[in-house]
Amino acid sequence: MQKNTPPTVATAVAAAVEPVWQSAAYTLYRDSLVQGKNVARVVSRTELTSNYQSPANEFQSPQVNFKFSLNGKDNEMQPGQDHVFMALPTAGQPLETPVITFGQQYVDKTPVPANTFLAPNTPLHIRLDMRPVLAAFRKQGFYSLYTGQKLYKEDLKHVFVAGNTTPLSWDFDNLINKPQLELKDPDGNGIYETTVVLNAHSDAKTTAARWKQTLDTSAFPQYSSEYPLTDALYNLALEEAKRAVEPDGTFRTGQEWAGVWTRDISYSIILAQALLQPEVAKTSLLRKVSPAGRIIQDTGTGGAYPCSTDRIIWAVAAWEIYKTTGDEAWLKQVFPIIRKSIEDDQQNAYDLATGLVRGESSFLDWREQTYPKWMQPADIYQSQNLGTNVAHFQGNQILAQIAAHSGDEPLAAKHRQQAARIRAGINEHLWQADKGYYGQYRYGRSFPVLSPRAEALGEALAVLFGVADEARSRTVVASTPVMDYGVPCIYPQIPDIPPYHNNAVWPFVQSYWGLAAAQVGNETAFMESLAAVARPAALFLTNKENFVASNGDFAGTQVNSSVMLWSLSGSLGLVYKGLFGMDFQADKLVFRPFVPQALRGPRKLTGFTYRQAVLTIEMEGYGRTIRSITLDGQPLPAATIPASLTGAHTVRIVLSSEAPAAVASHKVAHHVSPMTPAVRHAAGRLTWAPVEGAKAYQVLRNGQFAARTTTPEFMLPPATAYAEYQVLAVDALNYESFASEPLAVGAGAHQRLYDLGAGKLKSAKPYKGYTGQGFVEISKTQNNTLSVPITVPAAGLYALDFRYSNGNGPINTSNKCAVRTLREGRQLLGTVVLPQRGVDEWSDWGFSNPVLVRLEKGTHPLTLALEPANENMNGDVNQAMLDYLRVTKVN
Repeated sequence: MQKNTPPTVATAVAAAVEPVWQSAAYTLYRDSLVQGKNVARVVSRTELTSNYQSPANEFQSPQVNFKFSLNGKDNEMQPGQDHVFMALPTAGQPLETPVITFGQQYVDKTPVPANTFLAPNTPLHIRLDMRPVLAAFRKQGFYSLYTGQKLYKEDLKHVFVAGNTTPLSWDFDNLINKPQLELKDPDGNGIYETTVVLNAHSDAKTTAARWKQTLDTSAFPQYSSEYPLTDALYNLALEEAKRAVEPDGTFRTGQEWAGVWTRDISYSIILAQALLQPEVAKTSLLRKVSPAGRIIQDTGTGGAYPCSTDRIIWAVAAWEIYKTTGDEAWLKQVFPIIRKSIEDDQQNAYDLATGLVRGESSFLDWREQTYPKWMQPADIYQSQNLGTNVAHFQGNQILAQIAAHSGDEPLAAKHRQQAARIRAGINEHLWQADKGYYGQYRYGRSFPVLSPRAEALGEALAVLFGVADEARSRTVVASTPVMDYGVPCIYPQIPDIPPYHNNAVWPFVQSYWGLAAAQVGNETAFMESLAAVARPAALFLTNKENFVASNGDFAGTQVNSSVMLWSLSGSLGLVYKGLFGMDFQADKLVFRPFVPQALRGPRKLTGFTYRQAVLTIEMEGYGRTIRSITLDGQPLPAATIPASLTGAHTVRIVLSSEAPAAVASHKVAHHVSPMTPAVRHAAGRLTWAPVEGAKAYQVLRNGQFAARTTTPEFMLPPATAYAEYQVLAVDALNYESFASEPLAVGAGAHQRLYDLGAGKLKSAKPYKGYTGQGFVEISKTQNNTLSVPITVPAAGLYALDFRYSNGNGPINTSNKCAVRTLREGRQLLGTVVLPQRGVDEWSDWGFSNPVLVRLEKGTHPLTLALEPANENMNGDVNQAMLDYLRVTKVN
């Protein structure tokens, strides 16, 4: 008869095979992680194996959707209207499209047999008839795009193809970086051509099958628990943290991303690097300070600052270093940098009417990934985003604390008040009581509306930084949409946009989300976050930048990298600030641990440096209530380590092993919102093409609900005042599309144009497409102050904007956004932002942001000036061409 297994052994065996935690998508064990046929296993606490294979090249549809693009812009046909080709090769025949005329949709109606997929390594020859465009150039010097914009012959630089099947991409702004997607006309017959290889197996994404630690990380805190998988992932993150330091003592953003990036290093420092590698953190932050002593905004939309304004997160990172090190010299060094940067932002980006800050989403800096396609960089500047505003709230809070610490109480009071105004603005204008979380951003022109999408990083930071009160914080964590593989950057997803920020989970965002969940005591959301960060690191054997939210794969996103600084920092931060609950404050370290019941048991950190002390931290039990805590065997009052502690010490924490009250998270399926309607006006009626999946449409007038219709049209009421219309589509689950581009109906009756090229300042540059008698150049040497007297016939609210061109760079990068201050006398009216519109595309004209101001009847002497606060990130080039000033009475 077989012997009975000893109970202790049986218990150990059962523990090894029982799941620690599982979801519908994957299962976490003590020593492995299983997702279908993909398995990651622990060999030891410094070695992992994984058999993960990306499904990116399997079962691809042969249907190829694509558009042509002039100069890397989405300008061939309206959104939702694509060419369609069935890539079904015939034996012995090369696969090629018919000759497709630019602007005329081609739809291949070839039936696709069941279970037929795109063959590996399929060459496709694409042919485009550009003769109508070239004929228009010869006849009139320009071609009229579907948007109404004129493309001048001199401005045509590149012809690209964009699409849905790799290597095609819908990322229009970055087509310039994919030379195989550029069409050429070598024989000059007007037929542009290129060949792309679809489903190329050479592009199949794979990861290493084994990770074994090779770098010595003994100088870092060492972690151990009864969960070998989590211990190994901690050691993987430690090794990658060491690997992420460049020879010059700065952080490398990722294996594929060289250089120091303001937001990347800042979010990483806040999560873990301030306490892990503070000297590298200091060196990296100082690398992102301009010669003028201001924080550098990374290159980005429309030429960066102030279209993008999230550089303020630098201040939060700098303060985190002070809290972990107590370095007074560091605090003294960063104080004026933070102060100068916020003072510039106050003039350039703070909206006194709402209390909110203008500028692009923090970290979500890829325009088409999170904004409607109609929004230009000037529109993005005008918008007011959740995450960016929360960062500015915290930046002002920190400046107030530093000022108080330095003895400048008036300055401290000023920025406490500024922080309070931003907090009030967020809670008044971005909160959605019906959804239980904040909206993504306010957007529009003269009459902004709220995008109801959830924005994960902003939601998490609102909780962590205290923008949301305690009750609202609990609601945010319980209500924000979460998918099987984690919390997506935004929800729902945007149609026809490939995964990157859209339909993606970023582990560093997931880590902030996990810390927010821990702060409010939501065990479900916290445990999900721990698992959602562990899963990709275990299967991919590195800390990737992102992965597809709908399937968990790293290979489906537009860009990715291994050894990603903020991802590995998030993994470490969940241990230090999540499980052990380390709350670093200006004068102390407070422990607020939270261990989910699924991870119950003893755990230990050794060699943990806090200022002048080195701590061994032992913890057992689960829950978030401390039963006992001792320092060297003596009770530790308020679970607080004083900043003055020196030497080696042992902290022992025993948790109550009582699970907090059960609170669910809001699990949702992958969902794509409807396409944004493209609205036209004619004969007193708005019309738009039917939107697939829409059950109804909402019509907005001046940002307010005006009507609901189930047909794609709306009869306008008689016009009595200025009216700006937008339409949004609503699907069967009541998810909304973005609102359409604001359409001002009959605006001419309410506006007056002031030709800026009518006088002696007229520029002699050979640019085309201006109106009136000419245009004016403004730069650091030309016309850095312009006087523009205007006369208004009646008192009211007016929108003042400028028709301009700026060919100093592309729409999506560089740092040459032109910035000016608009005043009446000494009174500040607002900032005028003139973003880049294309490389050397000086005949591409558009409008600046509108400055809304109440004016009395009569004449107003306005000045547009380059002031010190208007210094952009380039420093040398701050230039644009101005055609006219438009003055519109909107109320």
